[in-house]
Amino acid sequence: MSIWWSLHLRREAASVPLARRLLIGTMETAGVDPEISFDLSVALSEACANAVEHGGDDVPGHPSEAYRVTAYLDGERCRIEVADTGQGFPVAAPGRAVGAAGPVPADAEHGRGLCLIRELADHVHIGTRPGRAGAVVSFDKVLKWRADAPLVVV
Repeated sequence: MSIWWSLHLRREAASVPLARRLLIGTMETAGVDPEISFDLSVALSEACANAVEHGGDDVPGHPSEAYRVTAYLDGERCRIEVADTGQGFPVAAPGRAVGAAGPVPADAEHGRGLCLIRELADHVHIGTRPGRAGAVVSFDKVLKWRADAPLVVV
């Protein structure tokens, strides 16, 4: 069984819970374990919040009104991608991952989203869209299923 959907959302704070609710509803209906659903929904919320906040206000010639969320539940894995039209991430220093800004002060109000995504997902890719403006955050996680899952893949 495969389920996928893609949303084009306005860069507004109200779009974040919309994407999160759609993901949770999809996983709940398919029978994904609630703990896995929660982890992925938090990671998605963080990626969407980054797109809303940093997704493209100051890139000349590129519309910055929207960002895209795509989710795939395919077999035993869920893959999520959030792409915007912002400036993307700066080139990483040698030995440092793209999007890794270093330690975040304990009293900081921002800067923990990418770290949370890395902790909650199994595989994470953070980068800039090749040949285009914008950042892409994609992550995936192996799914666990409830015992009564109606759409489980065996």
